[in-house]
Amino acid sequence: MQLLVAYKSDPAGYNMANFVSQNMGQDGEIYRGKNFDLVIISTPSISADWLEEKYNYDGFVFLSKHAAETGTLALTCHSTGNFSEARFGGFERQVAIPHPHLQKSYLQSVWKKRKDFTKFEITLESTHHGPTALNKPVLFIEVGTTEKEWNDKELCKNVANVVVDVLLHTAKKHDVAICFGSTHYPEKFTKMLLESEYALGTIMPKHALEFLDQNLFSHILKRNYEAKFALLDWSGLGKYKRRVMDFVETTDLEVIKI
Repeated sequence: MQLLVAYKSDPAGYNMANFVSQNMGQDGEIYRGKNFDLVIISTPSISADWLEEKYNYDGFVFLSKHAAETGTLALTCHSTGNFSEARFGGFERQVAIPHPHLQKSYLQSVWKKRKDFTKFEITLESTHHGPTALNKPVLFIEVGTTEKEWNDKELCKNVANVVVDVLLHTAKKHDVAICFGSTHYPEKFTKMLLESEYALGTIMPKHALEFLDQNLFSHILKRNYEAKFALLDWSGLGKYKRRVMDFVETTDLEVIKI
């Protein structure tokens, strides 16, 4: 049983949650469903490391707005975590447990309906922001990129419909890979997720690799307990190729270079 979570002051998250809740029964602050429940919280989602103090679920799926300085319209999803300081929720040098199978199912489902979202890039984001301390898998599903889209109820309804459809079915299991390299919007990893048989866990982009040391690497491995592969954007590792390989070679992870 998954818990859908939205912050009431996040217009995109609230619009999606409000639509989903219309077909659910309310039990106090919780909306009850078949394969998932829903809660609308009064504090920011990126700081919701407290959720397990109140709610016991198999995973947490956050409905959220997406913002970008470029203004590029995008529908995104990603795991959460901080590779250095915690500027936007969570804790420093801590990553959440990813939700790889559900993430793959969601992004593939959006891609199949891309004719309904022709103005939008459909993309993964690298792992970033909080919450990071939850002990069950976490996935952020986001609608971007400006207030116009966040407040577009029809758009939010269409995305929410995809979320509900995905959650009503058990996500197919795939081999899981931890990803290293690329940019914040990792084009090669998105392509792998959409087209290959792999599901993806934590994505550590090139700009964060300066913080990779043994403690952080071991922590990432622990949080990605399903992972059997290390997926490397080889050209997107820059000067950190040797550093990443030195750590990966100490594990049983099978290396895939793309």
